[in-house]
Amino acid sequence: MPQLELFPEFQPKPSYAKSPQLTMSSQALESWKQRIFEHQQSEATSQSQQGTLFDLAPNPCDSNNIDPFALELHNLSFCEKPDLGDRICLYFVIDNELPLVLYVGETERTPKQRWMSHDCHSYIGNYIELHRRYSLEVSVAIAFWYGAPAKRKQRLQLESELIYKWRSPFNKECWQWWGQPFGK
Repeated sequence: MPQLELFPEFQPKPSYAKSPQLTMSSQALESWKQRIFEHQQSEATSQSQQGTLFDLAPNPCDSNNIDPFALELHNLSFCEKPDLGDRICLYFVIDNELPLVLYVGETERTPKQRWMSHDCHSYIGNYIELHRRYSLEVSVAIAFWYGAPAKRKQRLQLESELIYKWRSPFNKECWQWWGQPFGK
């Protein structure tokens, strides 16, 4: 018996070729986006609010009264602009090409501080890269809604309602519907 066989930790390891990274096809990407688009359009057009006997002022923090597609869009390099100070808000990452709400988030810090430390960056980068690979149009932007409640518990509740309403695919709560094709 050769001496190296007595010490398995010194045995040369077989070299295995890495399995190729699976990539979504162009057709699969467009189908995935279309399913999300159809859900979000049905949410945008549904008016399933129950009427009241009295004319009450609408609740501005009602998830049915927040339209992410009507908010002013900023490109993702908004972080290069001057800081506006601490402003509590909800924010939406939107692909304005179809359009799709890709992500819903909340912050009590400045949006710039929250965004710079966000793990959603890799999803967005992978999403844009795949579109460019197939020469598909993509227009990812971010929008801010500054009417969010100051109390964190209420703000998180509103964020959760919006995530489930829009089923934004980059929020982990929605991976059950759309998978995680752009994740880690």
